[in-house]
Amino acid sequence: MRRRKFITLLGSAAVAWPLVARAQQPAVRTIGWLSPTSSDTESDRGNLAAFRQGLSETGYVEGKNLTIEYRWAKGQYDRLPALAADLVHSQVNVIVTTGGPQPARAAQAATPTIPIVFLSGSDPVQDGLVKSFNRPGGNTTGVHVFTTSLGPKRLDLLCELIPEARVIAFLVNPTSQIREMQVKQVEDAARTIGRSVVVLSASNDSEIDLAFATLVQRGADALLMSADLFFQIRRNQLVALAVRYKVPVMYEWPEFIAVGGLVSYSAVRGDALLQVGIYVGRILNGAKPADLPVAQSTRFELVINLKTAKALGLTIPPSLLARADEVIE
Repeated sequence: MRRRKFITLLGSAAVAWPLVARAQQPAVRTIGWLSPTSSDTESDRGNLAAFRQGLSETGYVEGKNLTIEYRWAKGQYDRLPALAADLVHSQVNVIVTTGGPQPARAAQAATPTIPIVFLSGSDPVQDGLVKSFNRPGGNTTGVHVFTTSLGPKRLDLLCELIPEARVIAFLVNPTSQIREMQVKQVEDAARTIGRSVVVLSASNDSEIDLAFATLVQRGADALLMSADLFFQIRRNQLVALAVRYKVPVMYEWPEFIAVGGLVSYSAVRGDALLQVGIYVGRILNGAKPADLPVAQSTRFELVINLKTAKALGLTIPPSLLARADEVIE
């Protein structure tokens, strides 16, 4: 009898051990990813790789102890509020937003409690996302990657590349909430160095085509792209038009140069996404967004495509080549 009882108890324990082991495993957490772009763009694939690395450094691996709910607006900013609300309805633990203030605002409007970690190229204090860099307050923090404020620097580099350029076209998205700020910065910088700026607007594919035809008609010597995710999604179209019209173009991100663009100057976005991943992991581990200061990008990269320069009949100044972080030949 005692032996039978012992075997019964042993069998019960064998069943109980896996249950105990499962109970001791940490619960799978869920975060939301809200982006105005689409999942098939090269830049977003690179963003996610750096983001996942940051998460892994804080102990979270997608598919193991973490689930990521992705929401892509595919260039349609008016979809952001509904996508943010859907993430809140899915009861995610943290919402990550990329692509400027509009996705972050959509997330803030959808929830006052779920932590939000943004990646934004414009000043988050001026945009009203946080109270200050050191003390964000509320449920939001993130990384400010210098993007929109680099317009004057990009203009300087473009004019150094093409010293004879007197008229510079500046292509902007009229639906962007930071259009006026970018235009003012570039126009002020152009006056300082004695250049004229022709502002062109495009918010769809046909308007982009028209903008290139217009800049040639207006006698622009080169084109400066504004910082806008709308244009990133249309990277191939923009580069193809630059080749067709033989226009030197300064772009926002190196992804343009990889597909044949001439030159770009930007913050190193991978650094910023790594930090976003680390912040999300820290919040999942118990940190509060209000206690995490807004981080800022500190590294920048100049990328030049020599093959494209040759096709345009341009000779890159040695001083500019020496400063380039990457040269595509």
